[in-house]
Amino acid sequence: MTTVCTAEQMRTAERAFFDAHPGADLMAVAAHAAATTAVTMLLGDEPLEESAEWIAQQRVLVMAGTGNNGADGLFAAAELCRDGWVVDVCPVLGSLHEAGAAAAQEAGCGEVSPVDALDRHYDLAIDAVLGIGGRPSIPDCLARLDEALAGADTPVLAVDLPSGLSADSGEVVRCVHARTTVTFASRKWCHLARPAAACCGRVILADIGVTVPDADQVASVTDLADLWPVPGPASDKYSRGVVGCDTGSSQYPGAGVLGVLGALRSGAGMVRCVGPDAVRQHVMDRTPSVVCADGRVQAWVVGSGWGDDAGNAARLDRRLADGVPVVVDADALAVLPRRIPEGCLLTPHAGELARMLGIDRAEVEADRRGSCLAGARMFGATVLLKGSIQWVATPDQQISAALPGPAWTAQAGSGDTLAGVCGTLLAAGLSARDAGLAGAGLQALAAICNPGPWSPDQLADRFPEVIARLVAPGPAGAAEREFVEREFSA
Repeated sequence: MTTVCTAEQMRTAERAFFDAHPGADLMAVAAHAAATTAVTMLLGDEPLEESAEWIAQQRVLVMAGTGNNGADGLFAAAELCRDGWVVDVCPVLGSLHEAGAAAAQEAGCGEVSPVDALDRHYDLAIDAVLGIGGRPSIPDCLARLDEALAGADTPVLAVDLPSGLSADSGEVVRCVHARTTVTFASRKWCHLARPAAACCGRVILADIGVTVPDADQVASVTDLADLWPVPGPASDKYSRGVVGCDTGSSQYPGAGVLGVLGALRSGAGMVRCVGPDAVRQHVMDRTPSVVCADGRVQAWVVGSGWGDDAGNAARLDRRLADGVPVVVDADALAVLPRRIPEGCLLTPHAGELARMLGIDRAEVEADRRGSCLAGARMFGATVLLKGSIQWVATPDQQISAALPGPAWTAQAGSGDTLAGVCGTLLAAGLSARDAGLAGAGLQALAAICNPGPWSPDQLADRFPEVIARLVAPGPAGAAEREFVEREFSA
């Protein structure tokens, strides 16, 4: 799991650190981490023994602000200058952090205006203008610098986060585009949530001695690989798991097809479709290996595409009474009993969860994490709250976030496919929590590896290739996962 925190959690952790270690100089530690990362980026494949003359020819631009983030950049500039690099400091906001500016000047750094910096060549730029307290967007002069650096293919190192991003979200208004970001103590949400994550480049986590005890956990690609069920030599269709899909209606037959596709393409040993006749015909036309007959199952997927039907409550009760885990999606969420059997997974979006909790959608959106926990507590079931950050909460109030993906998956039918994937994982024996994390993670990873406006059924057709790369054994598998990690962080 990857640790991730909010800006306020980070500030609280820093205050606790200073209370326990009065006089500690965190800024010096952070600046050294930034300088070290900068040197790594500058050297690239250059052998260190050739560096004396070569270093003196390299030019570094440090774009600095007035706050602590600017100070980190300025002290890093001073360290680089003392080590022989040619460094210019650019006061993007008109002034600089006083102590940091003094250190940079004493070390021999030059100073350049934002306008003059546009016409100079640099081998590396360091963005230390706005930190975790910044708001989305950047001033025009910084936007012009970012555009010029991109045009010159100058790599940018962001300190903590690219200026212009909000630490707590994936929102992008206007920001610096970094090739690498060095952050401290814990990743922030902007490093993981898209589209902001794409502006951070590779994220390096530096240990500065601060612990964030209340930070959340986000599943990584490695976690997804560890969770994914892989059949063995003795596996058969029943041991791999039989998924029953009671989904769709004459009004929404496509939802039934998408759920079946999600289950089938994610590795179910067998998929049974027991929806209405209109759904079964569409399913057979698309996926002839699906069995359209009653029989034993290890998990049910229900609710997708049911519509507003008077028989929905009875339809749900019948599946809940089977004694196997159930993925409860979409229209079935509107007829949930207050307590449902253990091992079930509820998959609402924000509007559905609001109705389940009897509150306004705006309240859910204002605190998605807390609302997900409240839903799990109220119904005694695991809840996967779908959205840009997908939270998975258990009845005992444990919560994690799934691997984040791009916004391309925010379209009609994605939830139907996801429900089918989660059904496959429940049928294979995963807990509801792990099924939620792995199911949402697969969909995100497939979208990362196949960028663009793929429809849910097209993306589902790409699940097998993504899974094969994810779980490949031995060194080849490790190489594939490393590649996928790079795809994710880029």
